[in-house]
Formats: sequence, C-alpha cells, structure tokens
Amino acid sequence: MTMSSEVSSATAPRMRAARYHGREDVRIDWVPEPEPGPGTVKIAVEWCGICGTDLHEYFDGPIFCPAPGKSHPLTGASLPVVLGHEFVGTVHSVGEGVRRIRLGDRVVVEPRRSCGQCAACTSGRYNCCPRAATIGLQGGGGGLAQYIVVDEDLVFQIGDLSAEVGALIEPLAVAHHAIGQGPRPQGATAVVFGGGPIGLLVVWMLKAMGASTVCLVEPSEARRSRAGRLGADHALDPTAYPSTERMLEYAGLSDVDVAFECAGVEAALQGCLIAVRPGGTVVNVAISGRPLSLDLTPLLLKEIHLVGTICYANDHQPVIDLLRRYALPVETLVTKRIGLDQLVTAGFRALASGDENHVKILVSPTMTQPESE
Repeated sequence: MTMSSEVSSATAPRMRAARYHGREDVRIDWVPEPEPGPGTVKIAVEWCGICGTDLHEYFDGPIFCPAPGKSHPLTGASLPVVLGHEFVGTVHSVGEGVRRIRLGDRVVVEPRRSCGQCAACTSGRYNCCPRAATIGLQGGGGGLAQYIVVDEDLVFQIGDLSAEVGALIEPLAVAHHAIGQGPRPQGATAVVFGGGPIGLLVVWMLKAMGASTVCLVEPSEARRSRAGRLGADHALDPTAYPSTERMLEYAGLSDVDVAFECAGVEAALQGCLIAVRPGGTVVNVAISGRPLSLDLTPLLLKEIHLVGTICYANDHQPVIDLLRRYALPVETLVTKRIGLDQLVTAGFRALASGDENHVKILVSPTMTQPESE
C-alpha cells in the first residue's frame, strides 16, 4: 500500500492547499507539489465539495483529523493536514507501472484507505476497518489543493460526465452504500428523514434505482422543494402534523418497506421506527453528535431490521454507471461555487449559518473570485 505524503520534497514546486491546523484554524498554505511514484496518479483538482464532516472538523474538531501531537496509525500523518475528500479532476501525470489510467482522463477518487489485514478488510467490509483513513482528513493529501497524488486502485474514470457531477460522486457513493444495506429498492416504498445533501442524494438514487414511492420528511421548505426536483413523490413537513403516524396517514403511506435516517437527531430515528411496516428496515445513515435516547418498542413489536452504514465499499463504479444512464440535476444540489481563498468565509461559515438555500458548495483550487450571488 502506498500513501502519498503531505510534503514530497523541500525543492519541489509549490502549490496552494487548505490545511487544517486545528479547531477554527484552516489556512491556505503554500506546500510542496506532490509528484507521482510507482503505481500512483497525480490529479489536477477541478472541484472539491464541502462535506458536513469538514464543517464538524472545522468548528468542533479535531474529530477524524489527527489530534495535536498525534499521528494517524495508518498514514502516519500529523497536523496540519490537507482537507477535502469529495473531489474530481484530470490526470496530470502517472507513475511507473500505472496501466489503467491515462493522461487527461477526468477522474474521481475513492478517498478511503484500510489496513487490508483485519477481520473487516478480509471479509470485504474494508469501510469498517478500525484503522481506516480518509484521504482529505487523515493524511494522503486532499482535494482542497491544486494537486493530489493517490494510488491507481483508488482512481475511477468518469468519461464524459461533467466535473460538477464528478464532484458529487463521493457523496453519491455514501447514498448508494446506504441503500444497499436495505431491501432491493426496485418497487419499494421508502421514507427519507432529513433533507441535507446525503438525504437528497438518497432520494434521487432511490428513484433512479427503481423505488416506486419515495417520501422526504424535512422541516425546511427550501429542501423539500429540491426533493421534488430530485424525484420525490412526497415531501412532508413533520412539524405540520401531531405525530409521525398522522403524517404518513395523510400521505397515504401505510406500507413503508424501508426508512433512512439522514438527519442525526432522535426524532428522525424514532420516526423511522414508527414509519416502517412489520419486518421493514431502518437504515441509520447520519452520525449523531451525541448519544440518542429512543423508544425501541416498535423495533420489537414489528421485528424491524435496524442497520447502520458507513462510507462505501465498492460503490464508486456502480454510481458512475448509474450516472451514465440517468441525468443528475446538478443545479438542484450545487448552490454555490467558490475559490480556495473563500473556503472559510463563503464556505464553512455560509453552510453553518443556517441558510437553508445552500446544499452543496463546490470549491475550485484555481478560482480567484466566487460566483455572484
């Protein structure tokens, strides 16, 4: 296994990169430009999305980034680290032994490395590896930089898909993996609680994968309206009803096969348990910032399957194949494009402000001015 280093050489050309130094301390630094070694690919980054994990890291971290004075057990990286794991770019150069990837290819990266030796890895659940590292959080460079070098086996060609679609493939892989933890979506009735970026992508992917009825439950009117453009059959405000039961009754949803918790709050997970039919499945997608207190009686009385999901494992190529068959309405999801210098002010702080009009903000390492509002 090869991990690209944060710093390749003191004499290398330099590039700009957003590096996490600590809580509320992200700086645009000049760092040595990485060069590909054997079996690796150098990518010129076009766009990198800001993930909710990046926000939590900035305001509350370090969470996944290495703690001050510590290094990650798999990558050996310590602070500061380059951020960004939802990125797309074009191949700038390749190292010796690279055969599948060509110069100029537009590519995305599965930004996840695992040890390859533990029980999780050897069973195919490498996303559950206890030593796993996410590129852009725990070392190996990051997409919030002009260039990144990664192992060829993490790189996927996306052909003529646009760069902006490419920047959404990583979160789409999260959605695809989550859906895979439940029953086959073909013909299913599904409810998605939470209309953030992942919840909205789960809605779109469920419909693309053949779900017959998809309902989004989300208090924000702006996000509910986006769900309709992504194919949702219903978009309901949970605050407008006295109970989850009454809300679903109003929508005529009496036989829900699967519910996805994408909000990270108690009420949403409790709503999922209430919503599904006997023998149905609840997929817990969101990570809550604190322990949850739930009434598990519905879990018992209805023999519900409650499953978790984390990241992805062999999901990127199926997502790319799906995107070649079904058009993703990018403008419904991408709400702003900014340059690296605006990352904190027009990126992190804008998303944390509570402005419900923002879903996904894309960052260009080469853009000097943000697009007009």
